[in-house]
Amino acid sequence: MKRWAWWALLVSGALLLAACGPVGNNSSSGGSSNAPTGALRNGGTLTVALADDPDQLDPTLARTLVGRMVFTSICEKLYDINNNLQVVPQLAASMPTISPDGKTVTIKLRQGVKFNDGTDFNAAAVVKSLDRHRTLNGSQRQSELLAVAGEKAVDDSTVQINLKQPFAPLAAVLADRSGMIMSPQQLDKLGDKFGTNPVCVGPYKFAERVAQDRIVVQKSDQYYAKDKVHFDKIVYKPIPDDNIRLANLRSGDIQVADTIQPSDVASVRNDSNLQLITAGSLGYQGISINLNNTKGLYPAPTGKVPGALASDQKVRQAFELSLDRQALNKVVFNGLYEPTCSPIPLNSPFATPALGQCPPHDPNQAKTLLQQAGVKTPVPIELMTDNSPVEARIGQAIQSMAKDGGFAVKLRPVEFAAALDASDAGKYQAFRVGWSGRVDPDGNISNFQLSQGSQNISRAGDKAIDDMILQARTTNDVNQRKQLYGQIIKATQQRDSIIYLYRQKTFIGASKKVGGIQVFADSLIRVAFAGNTAS
Repeated sequence: MKRWAWWALLVSGALLLAACGPVGNNSSSGGSSNAPTGALRNGGTLTVALADDPDQLDPTLARTLVGRMVFTSICEKLYDINNNLQVVPQLAASMPTISPDGKTVTIKLRQGVKFNDGTDFNAAAVVKSLDRHRTLNGSQRQSELLAVAGEKAVDDSTVQINLKQPFAPLAAVLADRSGMIMSPQQLDKLGDKFGTNPVCVGPYKFAERVAQDRIVVQKSDQYYAKDKVHFDKIVYKPIPDDNIRLANLRSGDIQVADTIQPSDVASVRNDSNLQLITAGSLGYQGISINLNNTKGLYPAPTGKVPGALASDQKVRQAFELSLDRQALNKVVFNGLYEPTCSPIPLNSPFATPALGQCPPHDPNQAKTLLQQAGVKTPVPIELMTDNSPVEARIGQAIQSMAKDGGFAVKLRPVEFAAALDASDAGKYQAFRVGWSGRVDPDGNISNFQLSQGSQNISRAGDKAIDDMILQARTTNDVNQRKQLYGQIIKATQQRDSIIYLYRQKTFIGASKKVGGIQVFADSLIRVAFAGNTAS
């Protein structure tokens, strides 16, 4: 067996986004923090405003970024990432070891750990959760763990994972929801209703949820490092309206605000009572187009979606040519975001120079392609968006640009969780949606581009693309994977089931009275070890 040492090499170096360094005056091994741990007081309640209401709090079924933020407080994983975007052990005791053929992975676990219901965390619990992630009907983790053949408990503190073939992204996958381990007792009790009362290992335990209003978590008396937990309670409040969220931060009704819009960055930075915490992004924002999703994802029947946008690749390429990424960034985001046409950041060790060569904004060429496709113009498109004010501005910009290229875009604003359900069910034509990003590029690609990807809401399918994605998973050679991802992205750009538009930067507003907030390039707000400052 050998230590999975190659992983540290993959995610260091070029992946060290400048904005992911210290966001305040202290950096610890656990990540960037805006106040030294020693300066934090115990007690009190922290209120965090989220940009959307999370979907179900079930690690197997969940898919929202805001849900992941809540999970950072209540559901730990086998691995996590640090401020240098390196995968590090969390519930695991060390990095995995693998057999010479790459198909047997052994993970040693922390000992003396308990779930928040008091039951023991052990290898049997890990096996139960991993098996559920792989096999539960509707699991969002299935394609992430596609390479896993099975798991077994070697002893109470050792898990063996058997792979169908070598799987380079495994450690990174287990640093996200696929690596969250749930209480077997609670799983037996609630089954697929686990998300109504989730129990994991975590600094906080779930207390209550009122839909569209709040999620409350309380400090856990079972947590193995409870001396590092300062607040008695954290309240997560969904406030989709950016202006209301910022107003509540200024008034003190909340202490941490998710997603400060670029137009408000300067005012938050200049407010003597507030701090602005920033980070880069591993993710992307774009438009997903429904090609074959006629009856929903589970199971995965496919059929012809009506309309030229779904049926004709030239029409989708014309739509992309009608969109001006640079203008969108300037007009909607004050030039603070990064236009992109790729799911992989350019400063990733897996990126090739070609990824930065986006199709030009060319409405005249768009009209030419539509003429070649033989479609009547303007081509109608219904674009589903989140119903927030910023999404309204994005939608209006897309609507205006596309008009010059021969398209008539009708906006369909929908509450975010409902929009996700609609996209899963195939009840959409185009969806303005993005992804928060993962340190391994497979996490930004496979779920959405594999024919059977668990979040392939387009139901785009191409065996050649599938084969390249699966091949890129099986090698640890960075250069080989880089070349494969270059080919994959070229092919998916031609298919245009997802039109990548821009990469966000993360701007978080917080009261200066709160320290210990961590924000990395995965866009998560980590407040599990935050506390009020002594001043």
